[in-house]
Amino acid sequence: MKSRYISRTSKYIILSLTIALGFFALWEVNRIAGQIENSEKEKVRLWANAIWQKAELVSHTDDFFAKVQAEERTRMTLYAEAQRLFVEHSANSINGEVGFYYNYIIANQTIPVILTDEDSIITMCRNVDLPKGVTKLEGTKLEGSLREEFTKEPPFYYEIYGIKIFMFYKESKIYSDLRRFLNDFTKSFLNDITNNSVFVPVIITDSARRKVISSGNVDTASFNTSTKLRAKLAEMEEDNTPIEIQLPSGRKALVFYEHTELLDTLRWLPLVYVFVAFVLIIVSYNLFRTQRTMEQNLIWVGMAKETAHQLGTPISSLFAWLDYFREKGLEEKYAVEVQKDINRLETITHRFSKIGSVPELKNEDVVQVLKNSLNYLKNRTSKKVNFVENIPEKEIVIPLNSYLFEWVIENICKNAIDAMNGVGTFSIILSEDEKQVNIDLCDTGKGMPSSMYKKIFQPGFTTKQRGWGLGLSLAKRIIADYHKGKIFVKYSVAGQGTDIRIVLPKK
Repeated sequence: MKSRYISRTSKYIILSLTIALGFFALWEVNRIAGQIENSEKEKVRLWANAIWQKAELVSHTDDFFAKVQAEERTRMTLYAEAQRLFVEHSANSINGEVGFYYNYIIANQTIPVILTDEDSIITMCRNVDLPKGVTKLEGTKLEGSLREEFTKEPPFYYEIYGIKIFMFYKESKIYSDLRRFLNDFTKSFLNDITNNSVFVPVIITDSARRKVISSGNVDTASFNTSTKLRAKLAEMEEDNTPIEIQLPSGRKALVFYEHTELLDTLRWLPLVYVFVAFVLIIVSYNLFRTQRTMEQNLIWVGMAKETAHQLGTPISSLFAWLDYFREKGLEEKYAVEVQKDINRLETITHRFSKIGSVPELKNEDVVQVLKNSLNYLKNRTSKKVNFVENIPEKEIVIPLNSYLFEWVIENICKNAIDAMNGVGTFSIILSEDEKQVNIDLCDTGKGMPSSMYKKIFQPGFTTKQRGWGLGLSLAKRIIADYHKGKIFVKYSVAGQGTDIRIVLPKK
């Protein structure tokens, strides 16, 4: 008793240590996951701050270029006025004022300018790249791609002595280079946002949230329709407030971003760990229980075979003694009954010897086997027990081991008689369908609670003072394992009785 107590205490200690280690491991995993999550969030925060600063730089650069463009327009206005005044004054004399205008015109080394008459004939050009194969533009007509290139800005117009002069210009070479730089910078800026090094899922849309300008680290199938786009943007906005940026030409855009895939994984990691631990515990428990059941089964099998072996010699001796008493004049009616009991002992021995090995199933008439078993039980049961049979007269042939099946019926019948205290009604009902045979064994005994429906088939479970708890457990093994059928408590009512059903397949 003391050793059993120590063993049980040891199990509780081991179980407590295992649970404590499990919780510690879970806490440690959660702590590490939290640190990584905070690190990832900090990276995303720094990335978002860098994007905001770059957006400010793009905005300031665009404002600067707009001012440069306005200044170039002002310069061209002054240039046109200087050109007109220079022509007017040079017709009279060249004095200091004319020299000033002349110097201002000569000082333009960057802005391409073309002067034409009212018929678009070029009269003068400056800082203009000549087309391939052309040596000069004066005297030619302003047309084609050259005209398209110089009419992006409205021309200046003035008259000198009734002659109409039109002055066309375009962006200066410096401004064009700056404009290309701005476009490249803007494109690089958007690429930096979408193809970021921290793998942040990003979608850049216009201010109305209808058009996708760029995206990165996001499956395009998740926003390839307007409905999906709205849903995706709403989902991303729940994680982080979108960043508003200003693109060149005054356009505004919104940068939507969400947590990285690593962050989402880390959120579920503790739950995954708990699930894996739970599965491992269940698997370990089932393995332990299966091993324990196998050990118990081996014990019962060993006991059954040893019992069969021990009964073999006395039974042989009983056969010899029966022959001896017959020779001494024993009345035949007594000899027949003794013969039946000895045969019964031999049958029981044969049954015990079959436990633990795969029995041979033969096609037999279950109706006849059931009747033979009941006839034997009637002759050896109190007359106060009323047997009621509801069994068809026709043959029902199924795969069966008659020795083991009769044992199952006898075990259930004896338990039923014990439950009725030797007084009551025991009913046997046999029915069938296309696939199976159903046998209901009913008594009018004391019944049992529903919590015992499965326990009664467990090895060692018994409610009797001298019971071993082997009968129904062996019955279940014979029906379920050997015959591939089922045995279970169909119903049981306290004070009214119990119905145990056996289901056997026909094939």
